[in-house]
Amino acid sequence: MALTCDQIPHLPGLDAIRLRAGACGLQRRIRWPYVAENRSFKPWVKGGELVFVTGIGRHRSPDNLSELLYEGIEAGIAGLVILTGDAYIGQLPSTLMRLADDLELPLLEQPYSLPMVTVTEVISREIIAAEQRTAVPEPAALSVRLQARIGNPEALRQLIAPCVGQQLDLLEQLSPMLDAWLVNGGNLTATAAALGSHRNSVRYRLNKLFRLTGLSPSSVSDMETLILARALLRAHSDTTDIGDAP
Repeated sequence: MALTCDQIPHLPGLDAIRLRAGACGLQRRIRWPYVAENRSFKPWVKGGELVFVTGIGRHRSPDNLSELLYEGIEAGIAGLVILTGDAYIGQLPSTLMRLADDLELPLLEQPYSLPMVTVTEVISREIIAAEQRTAVPEPAALSVRLQARIGNPEALRQLIAPCVGQQLDLLEQLSPMLDAWLVNGGNLTATAAALGSHRNSVRYRLNKLFRLTGLSPSSVSDMETLILARALLRAHSDTTDIGDAP
């Protein structure tokens, strides 16, 4: 899961940071922290940054702070954090908070007493950790795992064939129609539209499939057999295609 603005005050050591406005945008994803020292930060960001404004290098008037909110929307930043204290920016203007609510851009307040090096390090570490968690591969589909457990292609065919009336060739031949029929929940009209075929043609091929395999569309166990057989054959076909690729 990516780091979002609503998580910032809950990160270790960042509980002094407070959300002041723009709560509707709290789910904005943070790509990286950026400390803005120039009057305008738009030329220096790429979108998704959590922008920090200190006021140390440049005086920030209420009007300039409002301009930063508009810039943030145009640049696609995740949120704006303004450092406040006696030395530079004393407090957040109420007009600024109302504007952040209107723009739905998260506006957070950070006290000067909280070191920026600590804040950026914690946020950067969390972003990297979130990316690493997202990068963990998902487990293979059950059909793929079963196919690997069963073994070679011939063993797989010998396992499936008796369950479908020895009609493996027919099952593979009609696989596009069967897949479309299953995806569309057994709706003939939708299946025909997906295949660019006539509804009666789909019905004819389905009747042939069920007649020759001995399976019945009204039997739950037969449908389970058909779906699993198709899934295993498809998993084998997919892995074979990958293995044969140059």
